[in-house]
Amino acid sequence: MDIRVVSYDHPDARKLMAEVQLVYVERYGNEDETPMDPAEFAPPQGLFLVGYLDDVPVASGGWRAHDGPAPHFRPGDFELKRMYVVEAARGRGFARAMLAELERTAVAAGRKRAVLETGVKQPEALALYESSGYHEIPKFGLYRCEPDSVCYAKALVGP
Repeated sequence: MDIRVVSYDHPDARKLMAEVQLVYVERYGNEDETPMDPAEFAPPQGLFLVGYLDDVPVASGGWRAHDGPAPHFRPGDFELKRMYVVEAARGRGFARAMLAELERTAVAAGRKRAVLETGVKQPEALALYESSGYHEIPKFGLYRCEPDSVCYAKALVGP
């Protein structure tokens, strides 16, 4: 898989984000309504990536700086968003490769800890994050009161 930096509103990024929204509707009954500004995913405060196989977009993910407020967030935090692999490309390690590249680029930009929100109806996401060293933290964001929400964090650079 060839992972490329693209803008949040790049056509391939939009296509993959629309597909992941359909997954959310199928599993939870509605789209993710977390407020997101495309500018948040522009360097140096964020980044959006798309993975390609033979120039066909098959995976996506992004990160955005999330420096506060305490107690859930710390200076140097970044939030992972829109991790997705198309169904035909699953089971080949592309999500793990995308996660590793998101972590690498965030650390290169001075970020120290990854945070994210996912849901209990996404067992493949839970397995990926837990097997990659993420641990559960108090819920945050729009879905902090939702029983199906799960939040994780992983320190990538010392305190």
